[in-house]
Amino acid sequence: MMVKGRIVILLLLLTMVTSSFLTFGILESYSLIGFSSQTPLLTGNDNSNGDQQESKGNAKEIEKFITAYQKILDNYVEPQDQKELIDGAIRGMVQSLDDPHSSYMDAEESNDFFSSLSDSFEGIGAEVTMENGKVTVISPIKDSPSEKAGLKPKDQIIKVNGLSLEGLSLFEAVNKIRGPKGTEARLEVLRPGLRESITINVIRDEIPIETVHASIIDSKKGLIGRIEITNFGEKTSDDFKRALNDLEKQSIEGLVIDLRGNPGGYLQSVVFIGNLLIPNHGTIVQIEDRNEKVQAYQSEMGEAKYPIVALIDKGSASASEILAAALNESGNYPIVGETSYGKGSVQNPFQLEDGSNMKLTVAKWLTPKGNWIHEKGVEPTIKISQPDYYHAMPFPEDVSLKRDMNNTQVENLQMILNGIGYKTNRSDGYFDENTELAVKSFQKANGLANTGIVDAKTASALQGMIVEKIKNPKSDLQLQAAIETMIKMLK
Repeated sequence: MMVKGRIVILLLLLTMVTSSFLTFGILESYSLIGFSSQTPLLTGNDNSNGDQQESKGNAKEIEKFITAYQKILDNYVEPQDQKELIDGAIRGMVQSLDDPHSSYMDAEESNDFFSSLSDSFEGIGAEVTMENGKVTVISPIKDSPSEKAGLKPKDQIIKVNGLSLEGLSLFEAVNKIRGPKGTEARLEVLRPGLRESITINVIRDEIPIETVHASIIDSKKGLIGRIEITNFGEKTSDDFKRALNDLEKQSIEGLVIDLRGNPGGYLQSVVFIGNLLIPNHGTIVQIEDRNEKVQAYQSEMGEAKYPIVALIDKGSASASEILAAALNESGNYPIVGETSYGKGSVQNPFQLEDGSNMKLTVAKWLTPKGNWIHEKGVEPTIKISQPDYYHAMPFPEDVSLKRDMNNTQVENLQMILNGIGYKTNRSDGYFDENTELAVKSFQKANGLANTGIVDAKTASALQGMIVEKIKNPKSDLQLQAAIETMIKMLK
């Protein structure tokens, strides 16, 4: 989370939050609370007077650093660039913090990062972070190329177009993944639970930053409003207010706040939205600084207007976790879905004189009841997961699956077939007789060559059918559970 000012989200259209880079397509975690040099919710001051005094006492350590620096310049076998040595030293200091949410960009990287920010980005559209040295997906952006290609939270991207990302910084990795509209990013991915790496081909595209989507659900107890928040950006709070006003003009009886796949954003944005939703002047969030001083942000709202249900999943992180926890703990509203990502830290950027930039974790955020959800996540009050076929992957272009094969692609095939009603009676990745019969039945029903072999045409038809099913709200078990929960709450 960050403390607002400028949208520091490098969208790779990849994208990052837990340390995320919103590069031309990747989102970076300069964003879990947002920052503003003009109206900061967290002061970005480098140090208190006491800290400055302590720094003066470290003169010997500073002298040691200068000596080492000079020794390298004077004695290393090859001449070294002074600027590169200093950049490397700062980068090393930040890395020594062992904090995936703190990072350093030299002047060139910083300029590239900020100059890329606009109302849209070109890239793959996913939010990533660095976990255990690997680029890890927090969440794909809604309707982005990465979501359509099948990228999932917790996926680890290890190669791009055959090039390894091992040993690269997050920013360097993002630069490998992002690219101009229409170009292909061939991602080699490690996915939890799979026996082998998978390849996901993503065609980069222009990705507009639209963070609020509103709709009406006509239930047997009246109209229910639904607002999806995909990211807490600079304009999200204003867009949310307009969407909420439009729904209220239609006399909604209740409201579903959908935070699934939301990697976070600016603290100011979530506090503003909390003021519109958290009743009885309840606490929205508490910020604890390095000295364990806690500042609480209270809602400006009085009595509740209608019941609210929140939706979260594994891709809900940081600012979205703040709102979910506040709705539950201060508003006594239920949360439906899966345990969220678990990011409870606050980052601030610090501009250095030469244009380089450090992003440092400066505080924790706590729930209204004082809980720190870092690396634990927010627990839903009503736990429900999506059907297995929601995790299906697109087939590779050269797909050819047939009897007696045993691999991850066959496992994916069985997941899709079972999801659309062609039962294989197994899901372990072995292409047996029942799997072949299910393929033949699908081919016959859809006017395809009845071979029992999954080629490109059969794969395309399978993918089209499973995507259509996933997009059907009636197949969304979490949404349906939220609606049923809401109906029970309505008088």
